[in-house]
Amino acid sequence: MPGTLMNAPVIRIEQLNKSYETSAGLFPALKEINLDIAAGEFVAIMGPSGSGKSTFMNILGCLDEPSSGRYMLDGRSVAELHGDELALLRNRSIGFVFQGFNLLQRMSLLDNVALPLIYCGVQREELQRRAHDLLAKVGLKDYADSMPNRISGGQQQRVAIARALVNRPRLLLADEPTGNLDSHTSEEIMGLFGELNREGITIVLVTHEADIAHHAHRQVRFFDGRIVSDQATPSMEVAA
Repeated sequence: MPGTLMNAPVIRIEQLNKSYETSAGLFPALKEINLDIAAGEFVAIMGPSGSGKSTFMNILGCLDEPSSGRYMLDGRSVAELHGDELALLRNRSIGFVFQGFNLLQRMSLLDNVALPLIYCGVQREELQRRAHDLLAKVGLKDYADSMPNRISGGQQQRVAIARALVNRPRLLLADEPTGNLDSHTSEEIMGLFGELNREGITIVLVTHEADIAHHAHRQVRFFDGRIVSDQATPSMEVAA
């Protein structure tokens, strides 16, 4: 784990619960979740389908709200933020990477990466400079004018990661980012996440694959809406 973690956690979750109304009654998706994630950590969220991990990630990304409990992001209570203030925090503090890439097919890779900056009113010259820099960072500097359907799935995920980083967030949330990729490409993408984490970006990643979770420093397992384990990832070193 990086040795320069801040004392105050980027994420603090206290007694968090989330329930949904269903035809069969109230369904508790998350139950009494308590979790701190410090700056600079790389955490894998694991668990079977229906365990609550995706609901938890939606709350972390401010895409959903808890039914009760408290979520502190960068020292601020998310429940106390509304409208533009919440949108600004989400846009500037959090980068999102999804399983399905979510690139706009009629826009170039450069424009896909730059898109979040347009919503922030960044001037075009600065917007293009940042997008070009990030495409170079993910190994696609010569593909700026290409369209998403002209590149591989692994390259599309690299573009999605570049887009997630364009607003210089402190926190990167990745939901099954290798789910649509073959094993070799998955390892390349996880290598890129490792590089970003070593640069100081806090990463929280949802996965059901043990080999993917092994790239994280810490593994948090969900089952039936509760955290059932929270432990450091065993060393990947293998004796020669």
